[in-house]
Amino acid sequence: MKLDGIASFVAVAEAGSISEAARMLRLSKSVVSERLAELERSLGATLLHRTTRRMSVTEDGAAFLERARRILREVSEAATDLAERRGALAGPMRLSAPVTFGRLHLGPALYPFLQANPKIEMALDLDDRRVDIASGAYDGVVRHGAIEDNRLMVWRLAQSRRVLVASEAYLAEHGVPKTTAELDEHRGIFYTNRGATDWRFATPDGVEIVRARVGLRVNNGDMIRDAAVAGLGIALLPLFIAGPDLRAGLLRMIDVGVKPAAEFIYLAHPEGRRPSAKLRALAEHLETAFGDPPYWEEGIG
Repeated sequence: MKLDGIASFVAVAEAGSISEAARMLRLSKSVVSERLAELERSLGATLLHRTTRRMSVTEDGAAFLERARRILREVSEAATDLAERRGALAGPMRLSAPVTFGRLHLGPALYPFLQANPKIEMALDLDDRRVDIASGAYDGVVRHGAIEDNRLMVWRLAQSRRVLVASEAYLAEHGVPKTTAELDEHRGIFYTNRGATDWRFATPDGVEIVRARVGLRVNNGDMIRDAAVAGLGIALLPLFIAGPDLRAGLLRMIDVGVKPAAEFIYLAHPEGRRPSAKLRALAEHLETAFGDPPYWEEGIG
């Protein structure tokens, strides 16, 4: 059983096709196919269902996949440990992060880190859907939100202050809400990846849930901001998205007497796995780069 065959199998199982796996591995499709066939021969089992459109794992393949991932991870960690013993941060590191935060803030903070550590092989997946950190597919996941999953080990990178915002045109037409009760009469622009069309506020009596009328539901922060600027309704946005438009006067902050529930930018990794030195170094670098309070809150009262 060869390691490159195991790597090819994991790549195909995750990508769903040989062509996409070949692109990820920077190999030809024929090489990936040969390695898969050799692995199946050595195991005496069929690991993948082959169709004209997509590959899927068989029952044997599903049983082998978890251990295959563990094998690759342990080999990678062993190589990384040796590099770290020599004082170098090196080896592959796979991260997942939200699209808007990744584009606006994570990328600019990440590039100097990678320049200073050229032996790190970074793979960054930007996706607003919440990935399963416990699966082990990622070394770390950058998230924005409340920290609720007790299976995770977490580094808090920065606070994330959220505010209600709307355009001046919308507020001139519909009025400025002064209380959470008045929000019920307004159109809301909601982030669908949170799984609910409501806003949550921290009050002395606990969490208050507000459900405005739905004006738009969308799964991207940039589009929520654009819809608010266009006057479609009120949005609850983090300042790392809304800050520039608030400073430019395209959006106006709305005060209803209570603050949204606290959220954070954080880097999480699976419980039970010792984080590598490079992941710890990245967490420290990002915390410093974002600042306390974070730089994207400067100039906003």
